Amino acid sequence: MHILQLAITALLVALLPLTVVWVSADQNKYRKLIAVTLFLTFDLIMFGAFTRLTDSGLGCPDWPGCYGEANPFLAHASIKAAEAIMPTGPVSVQKAWIEMIHRYLAMAVGVLIVAQMIIAWRDRIKGRKVLSSPWLPTGLFFFVCLQGAFGAWTVTLKLQPVIVTTHLLLGMGLLGLLAWLSAQQSVHQYVANRSLVMPATLALLLLVIQIALGGWVSTNYAALACHDYPLCSGAVIPQMDFEHGFTLWRQLGQKANGEFLPFQALVAIHWVHRNFALLVITVVAWAAFKATKTAGLENLGKGLLAVIAVQFLSGVSTIFFSWPLLIAVIHNGGAALLLLLLCMLNYRARLASKH
Repeated sequence: MHILQLAITALLVALLPLTVVWVSADQNKYRKLIAVTLFLTFDLIMFGAFTRLTDSGLGCPDWPGCYGEANPFLAHASIKAAEAIMPTGPVSVQKAWIEMIHRYLAMAVGVLIVAQMIIAWRDRIKGRKVLSSPWLPTGLFFFVCLQGAFGAWTVTLKLQPVIVTTHLLLGMGLLGLLAWLSAQQSVHQYVANRSLVMPATLALLLLVIQIALGGWVSTNYAALACHDYPLCSGAVIPQMDFEHGFTLWRQLGQKANGEFLPFQALVAIHWVHRNFALLVITVVAWAAFKATKTAGLENLGKGLLAVIAVQFLSGVSTIFFSWPLLIAVIHNGGAALLLLLLCMLNYRARLASKH
């Protein structure tokens, strides 16, 4: 019964953005639907970061509902009972609502992607002129199903770091694919600059690696393993445990054999992320600077330069201000925005190279 209630909730949440698309003055409703879905997916990633950073990932320790109910209102007694047993544990009314709002938003995004797929195939069957193939919206449907499965495993496997990090990467991948699909709806032409393809591609690949490293920092709670910058615990190369820090298949806070994870492992995770960031900043800035010299891509290049600067400042600030929630969420959002802009840059660079 609660599955049906969850489905109705998802449809109701999706009804608002669908209404925005329907009443929009934009004659291309499909393009508007993609843009709205892209915006909500970005919001979903930001709220997912908020969910993780507030330790709300197990606010409802089952999936897809909350203690077998469709919302925390109906599960209030069970939540309060769990909170009474462990007052400082992962379950509370507030955390349950944060977790369930995240799930409702994720399900609504899924509904919008289903709508995209249906519209794309309908237009293809009716022979209408479209700017993109329906196969990418179809791929997005299967992609969001995979993302939902990892969302479930995140809960059922009790925040196992490799699962949570993969869930984050899939969310970023969904954002990137939607950005690519959105870019396909544009009919603008760009001046050819083949020299931009390689730096844009390299910047995107390095950013994906950096996002994975950042997710590994977050899911292992290693953000405060170093309290200073650019040094780490007063050293350029501090004492680190790479072997256990980068063992992927293990429980949160544990080695693969079940023993407690040493602090030096957290230092290794943090140190690699912060130093790899310097390479990412350099390459992204290079690609962005080249974009500013390409007709039609100047604003995109300037946007990338601005976001990479804010991203560096927010990353350093999380260290000096001991990981405040707002700055940490902004840092996650900055990574998502960089990915979105680089996906658009890669699409436009490749489009430009064909003209």
